[in-house]
Amino acid sequence: MEAECSSKAQRLSSNTLNTLPQTIIESILCLLPIEEAARTSILSRDWRYKWTKIPKLVFRYDTVYERPTETEQISYMTRARKNMDGRCQLFYAIHQVLLLRQVPIHEFTLVLDADCHCFEIDQILLHLSRNHAVKELTLDLNCTEFDKDWYKLPLCAFSLHQLTDLDLNYCDIDHQPATFGGFVNLRSLCLKDETISTKALLHLLSNSPSIKSFTFFTEAEYIGNEYCTLIRLFECLPVIEHLTTSDLILSWLVLDAVPEEHPTSPVHLKYLCFKDLSFSYDGSASTPLAALIKCCPNLEKIKLVVSLLYHSHVNDCTAILKEMYSDVWLEHLKELEIEDLGNEKSEMEFVKIILARSPKLKKVRIRLSYQVHMDLEVKMLKDLLRAPCASQVDIFVKCPHGQHQ
Repeated sequence: MEAECSSKAQRLSSNTLNTLPQTIIESILCLLPIEEAARTSILSRDWRYKWTKIPKLVFRYDTVYERPTETEQISYMTRARKNMDGRCQLFYAIHQVLLLRQVPIHEFTLVLDADCHCFEIDQILLHLSRNHAVKELTLDLNCTEFDKDWYKLPLCAFSLHQLTDLDLNYCDIDHQPATFGGFVNLRSLCLKDETISTKALLHLLSNSPSIKSFTFFTEAEYIGNEYCTLIRLFECLPVIEHLTTSDLILSWLVLDAVPEEHPTSPVHLKYLCFKDLSFSYDGSASTPLAALIKCCPNLEKIKLVVSLLYHSHVNDCTAILKEMYSDVWLEHLKELEIEDLGNEKSEMEFVKIILARSPKLKKVRIRLSYQVHMDLEVKMLKDLLRAPCASQVDIFVKCPHGQHQ
């Protein structure tokens, strides 16, 4: 009797699985790691090849780089060989999966440690450019700080004309502008720690006229000694809506004035995220942020991440900040979010300026730095609540100890 019930339950379960709509099956399989998705082929005959029809592929091989000491040299070499063997197995698995594909690949993600000698990625990108209409491509190559020979993106990658989202981390894309084009359908571009010249970057942006979201983090040494102006940057981003950047571009970006009536003003820009924000001894380090805010008349949300290194060596530059933002009026700003805010007068003055010059501001979210003492939290909140506001605004302060005000 028990065996009969068990058999009936198995048949019922199998029938339920086999009658699921294809869209539901794809959603389930896309949430699984590729190796787990492949294992679903044992569920039934109908499920044997369903995993080969999912449009999203994610491959990860995460390793932790440890700089060895002399006594660890042998064990390090052993780890290096294991990592190399693991990477070979990963690439073999990728090629096997690509050969079994029965439908186009729309999303492809590869996460691993790679360098300029990783020619296997070239072969994968060449296969994708010839056989699949990839729309979302992510290459997170986790280059270590000790390895500057980053993987160079091959020219065949620019043949992925259907791309709408491109996310590159630790890649060398410093090709001559004449050798590559852009991506006509690209909506989102994320470049983190890339090696690229100013000419190549502007060429890429200007040939990708549909970019609405642009994230750019890199150090000045990786973009050469050619500068770029705000006007020229926004000329290449005519429909930009979301911009994420950092204080690290200070030595690269020329902060020219961009009048609101200038035809290249980013009138579509609604969201600005600025990381590694700091105020130097004279307040000049906040100049990029001020320039960006002034030339973006329709901002609805600003997110700032304050550099933790800054808190330990800063002078009071509130007078300079007041002068710098004297002509700022954020008519459309609705939300301000700040992470790692300290208790410096300059930081508090900046928040008060935004409160006083944003007539539609509704919400201010602040996460304090762990360096802020517990007894100062309530004092800071009261200080902000007493500050002049151009609108009725809710202020939330998240303390480093997990409390909320």
